Amino acid sequence: MRNFLLSMVCLLLTNCLTAQQKTLGYYINTATQNSPLLNDYNNQKLSNLIDSLRIEAGLKPQVNANSTNSYAPSLGGWGYDGAITNGANFSQLITVSKNFVPKDYVNNQYEAIRLLNESLTVSGKVSTQDLLKSITAQYITAYGDWQQVVFNSDMLALLKKEELLLKTLTEQGVYRQTDYLSFLVTLQQQEIQISQANLQYRNNLATLNYLSGITDTSFVTIEAPSIELNIVPDAESTIFYQQYRIDSLKLRNSDALIDYTYRPKISAYADGGYLTSFPPDFYKNFGVSVGLNIAVPIYDGRQRKMQHDKISISERTRQGYRDFFKKQFSQQVAQLSQQLGNTQKFIDQLNGQIKYSETLVEANRKLLETGDARVTDYILAIGNYLTAKNAIRQNTINKLQIINQINYWNKK
Repeated sequence: MRNFLLSMVCLLLTNCLTAQQKTLGYYINTATQNSPLLNDYNNQKLSNLIDSLRIEAGLKPQVNANSTNSYAPSLGGWGYDGAITNGANFSQLITVSKNFVPKDYVNNQYEAIRLLNESLTVSGKVSTQDLLKSITAQYITAYGDWQQVVFNSDMLALLKKEELLLKTLTEQGVYRQTDYLSFLVTLQQQEIQISQANLQYRNNLATLNYLSGITDTSFVTIEAPSIELNIVPDAESTIFYQQYRIDSLKLRNSDALIDYTYRPKISAYADGGYLTSFPPDFYKNFGVSVGLNIAVPIYDGRQRKMQHDKISISERTRQGYRDFFKKQFSQQVAQLSQQLGNTQKFIDQLNGQIKYSETLVEANRKLLETGDARVTDYILAIGNYLTAKNAIRQNTINKLQIINQINYWNKK
């Protein structure tokens, strides 16, 4: 079992030397490019551009070709009433029609599409922030595991040197056989920790690849994440608040659209072609016609007011969500800032403690080389040093995670 663990450690160290290093920026850029949601937002904006062109096209005269052909035979007085059917109808017409739409109504439609695109832009930025936060958090977790692998590997190399010295001193009778075996147990525990840390790193690395849309199972190492604490602006300056502003404009636009739909509607048409019921001189039935249609809304059972009331309800709902967001934003940032300060204080305390642990380990190491130290004291000193180092690593990773959460809210 021990030989197997030693082989795993050697293989791991070999991989560390030959593996390609990747950065946080690489995973963020890859995840952004591979995100189907971000591509969807871009495609929706392109689709809305087509809708804008359709509005413009709908304002132009519309030309249609219409063909109507019917024959209603009558035999022995049986058949459709000829006064209604004319016996037969043959119509081949080209019709040109145009709706006269107020300029304000057209601008209202264009504004609706513009606001929709602006909303998609904001949603895309928020989704990008979500993706960046998720990738960064997973990267930090994987990096913490990798640091654990590196640190434990360095400690193992140091312990193996001490093991050779202790073995020699044990053979010379300076230390008891039980002392040497106790040290071997500590050495084996360190080997197991390396294997466990390596397995955890590979699992979190695989999760990082999965979140980034990367199909790769090869072993790679990752560099230290370059993360700095950014100043968080007030809530109303962030991209998260912009959606509430856009929603307000969209509701106003929808409210105005209701009034436009109740204005008089005017359309004109002209057609020309051949229209006949086959009289004796049917060959003369070529002609043209023009017309004007006017529709004026008079009464619809107060549906107009009902639609305005619905918009008012939606506006109150929007204001409720907006106010709740502002409270949550302030509370979240304040809480994270407090956590960051407390974590940094704890790290400073641990750094003070680690100096004493390092001094104690070094002193016991020198005494061990001369045969004047107790092995149990040296093992205890190593255990305390490892515990302190792991605590610093864990809290440093926690600090980076908190900074990542704070930076999430700083997007303008």
